[in-house]
Amino acid sequence: MTQNDPGQDPASGGDDRLASLDERLQAARDAETVRTAPQHRKPEKGYSQGNRVLSELIAGPAGGALLGWLFDRWLGTAPWLLLGMMVLGIVIAFRNIIRISNERPE
Repeated sequence: MTQNDPGQDPASGGDDRLASLDERLQAARDAETVRTAPQHRKPEKGYSQGNRVLSELIAGPAGGALLGWLFDRWLGTAPWLLLGMMVLGIVIAFRNIIRISNERPE
């Protein structure tokens, strides 16, 4: 053997133990990649219900006020339709929130 020779027969194809070690290392890397990958889960139902409640609290009064303002401008009854439609929007929003709260979040 020469000084630069690693001591292995180049025609033998390598050591079986090294091949087994490479396979196990690759399997461990793959398992670690799967374990640390970001999880893309659907939001839980309670989170979705909270978003629905928030949208009802904002959209109900705002939609009622907008429609009331438009009708007031069209009919010239300012500010009575604005106030009435806003109150109606609040009532409908609270009714929908009660319906949402009666659903089961699981």
